[in-house]
Amino acid sequence: MTAASPAVGTTADDLGPHYKWIALSNTTLGMLIATINSSIVLIALPDIFKGIGVNPLDPGNTSYLLWMMMGFLVVTAVLVVSFGRLGDMFGRARMYNMGFAIFTVSSILLAITWFDGSEAAIWLIFWRVIQGIGGAFLMANSSAILTDAFPANQRGLAMGINGVAAIAGSFLGLIIGGVLAPIQWHYIFLVSVPFGIVGTVWAYLKLRDTGVRRRAKMDWWGNLTFAVGLVSILVGITYGIQPYGDSDMGWTNPWVLAALIGGAIVLGAFVVIETKVASPLFELSLFGNRSFAFGNLANLMASIGRGGLQFILIIWLQGIWLPQHGYDYTKTPLWAGIYMVPMTIGFLISAPVSGALSDRLGTKWFTTIGMLITAGTFGALIAIPVDFTYWVFALILLINGIGMGLFASPNRAEVMNSLPVTSRGSGAGMMTTFQNAAMVLSIGLFFSLMIAGLSEHLPSAMFEGLTAGGMPAQAADGISSLPTVGILFAAFLGYNPIKEVGGQALQGLPQASVDHLTGLEFFPHLISDPFADGLSAAFTFALVCCVIGAVASLFTGGRNSNPESVEARLPHESLGAELAAVAAEASGEAPAELVADTPAVGDRVTGDRGADRPDPEVARR
Repeated sequence: MTAASPAVGTTADDLGPHYKWIALSNTTLGMLIATINSSIVLIALPDIFKGIGVNPLDPGNTSYLLWMMMGFLVVTAVLVVSFGRLGDMFGRARMYNMGFAIFTVSSILLAITWFDGSEAAIWLIFWRVIQGIGGAFLMANSSAILTDAFPANQRGLAMGINGVAAIAGSFLGLIIGGVLAPIQWHYIFLVSVPFGIVGTVWAYLKLRDTGVRRRAKMDWWGNLTFAVGLVSILVGITYGIQPYGDSDMGWTNPWVLAALIGGAIVLGAFVVIETKVASPLFELSLFGNRSFAFGNLANLMASIGRGGLQFILIIWLQGIWLPQHGYDYTKTPLWAGIYMVPMTIGFLISAPVSGALSDRLGTKWFTTIGMLITAGTFGALIAIPVDFTYWVFALILLINGIGMGLFASPNRAEVMNSLPVTSRGSGAGMMTTFQNAAMVLSIGLFFSLMIAGLSEHLPSAMFEGLTAGGMPAQAADGISSLPTVGILFAAFLGYNPIKEVGGQALQGLPQASVDHLTGLEFFPHLISDPFADGLSAAFTFALVCCVIGAVASLFTGGRNSNPESVEARLPHESLGAELAAVAAEASGEAPAELVADTPAVGDRVTGDRGADRPDPEVARR
């Protein structure tokens, strides 16, 4: 299904004053359901695996668990740039609409899974990958559609609302999954279907391509090397957190090392290819723009910090704090989502406000202060005890959400405004690639830091606790020697860790000992001190990432274009390119040989006497 092709040179103004709000509401719906589905599975994993009869903690099934968690993110990270480029070439609304259709069909097929065991796990992973393809089309083109539809002085607000949907969706997915999965796990996929159908039909009927298309050949070698290199690295990270031999992690596994090193070599070849082809997948020249380069660096650092935070908080709440406060392990996934709501509230408050204000006041200080606030909250999370007082924890999460919201909307608007009009799809795809790849990277890094912190003291603490609880020393030694990642995954999935790893060793014990060891008090108190070590290492790393993001934000552009001021946001293009852009806009179309040099809306152009004058697009609006 594709949207009707607009006439060449059609602008958002030609479609009426309400078109930009149609574009905003539809793309916000698309981003919302895409990001809800990126996280909804995390909370629902226990019910999914129970429903299909697979034990995800069995060593032979760990790969199913990892790919159910990370497959969607890996696929979107790899494909968004290619799909953004397709949007630049064939129409962003068309590609976006096709993504909505693919996403909806895959959601239906995920919901009607009818078989069990490994076959069901493979079916679910396959269609999650297809769903990720649809999500990549949505993510790659939504920002570009908004940038085309909104004038420069309103893009911060538009990106803020869209960004709220994108990040809030990842938190809402935890709550929705926690509510629906215990009722029937199929519902977590079915819930997207009506919204997908409405969004697909709505996009087909209402969205139009208002940007300039660039006719170009597809960069096949660039696509191939980029996909192979990035997939290799992300797969290496995915399997690096699995045990290998006697090690708690797999970073010394030859296959993991081969994937990481080989992926880096292939990506190096990709960079060389991109400097040689006429129409590269990654427009490396965009990194010559300071706002684009440093804005993406800041976004990468923020995404690494934010991505790992979600997983650490789930483990903290589900494995320790909630059981300590009387919540049964089977109920912890839902309540973990509920207790993390203050972060979502903080983001919902600050992201639209910062987006709107940055349209008038500039982006730099919003993004910088937002990152510094977020860094401060990571320091506060290190400082509080593992068995915290909830109102203190909730206040920290609220401030963390405010900090992320202050950063997210202005950062996205800054990067998108820095792009030439013909590169908005590929540029948005590049930005989303960094963001999604950072999520996968952060999971690997944070899990590794947590495992490294836990493995130093957890085995001895478990041995002492189990023997004190009545378990024979031989059985206790066997359990305490199990890979730490198994304990983390059990806590992450909302399982009772001791019941899961205890196995037959629990069967010979008196019932009173079994009740004590598998109760709500034993494991949380046992793991609290070792967990604090891992927590400190992980959040210190996140704090450093946020500080780097704040420094990078200082190097982005200054003031925004607005009705009162049309100061330039981008570096000046050459005189010939600027004059060609003005001529193209005046005639309503962009010549193929000049379109690659067209500056973004909001640029200033210099006349033949050197006097600055505003871009006609901005002046008209």
